[in-house]
Amino acid sequence: MPDPSKIHAATGSDVSSPEEKKQSKSQQLKKVFQEYGAVGVALHVGMSLVSLGIFYTVVSSGVDMSAILLKLGFKESLVQSKVAAGTSTFVVAYAIHKLFAPVRISITLLSVPLIVRYFRKMGFFKSPAAKP
Repeated sequence: MPDPSKIHAATGSDVSSPEEKKQSKSQQLKKVFQEYGAVGVALHVGMSLVSLGIFYTVVSSGVDMSAILLKLGFKESLVQSKVAAGTSTFVVAYAIHKLFAPVRISITLLSVPLIVRYFRKMGFFKSPAAKP
């Protein structure tokens, strides 16, 4: 969620500085954790556990994840290095789970500000103190 102080009033467009746009996903995630605290951490950890569980279930049921990942556009060298033949079910599920880390991080970055805003509106959380 863009910083409200950096949104152009007339158009609603984001006018963030170039440095902010160049932040990596992990830097953006750290910023969300600092700004929203436990809500951000809990959502991301919960989503990660669910993701790992889903991938473990899919891999243990016998689905050929290598073929699916290749069809999704992952490079063959990356898929083969992560999903090596002869590894345990959990290791394969964990490797696939790690491949989807950018998706989980993006979902966290987009959803945490919306969730916190909703909870503040409903009165569950206090509004942030005004900065001097």
